[in-house]
Amino acid sequence: MKAFIEHMRSNNGNVVKNQFINYLNNKKVFQSYDTIIATVDDDGTVTLDSKSWNYSRTTSKYRNMFLNETTKSTEEKIKDGTFKLANLNTTLW
Repeated sequence: MKAFIEHMRSNNGNVVKNQFINYLNNKKVFQSYDTIIATVDDDGTVTLDSKSWNYSRTTSKYRNMFLNETTKSTEEKIKDGTFKLANLNTTLW
């Protein structure tokens, strides 16, 4: 198993506390504090945590950076089924 974790960085390059990108085999995982917010598989499939994907302004800011899009476009992709919702914090994946 290949795995490593890095802190996210702000737009000016500074390390951001409590915001992480985890690389686990074929997944890239965005974690805010102790909560998994989103995963991206190596085929580009995006899954968002159904309870926490839009938890706070800070979570949304860094989720947007992770996905390289806006909250509005994320909401549209959830509605049209492009992005999946799942309980990522109780599901073993």
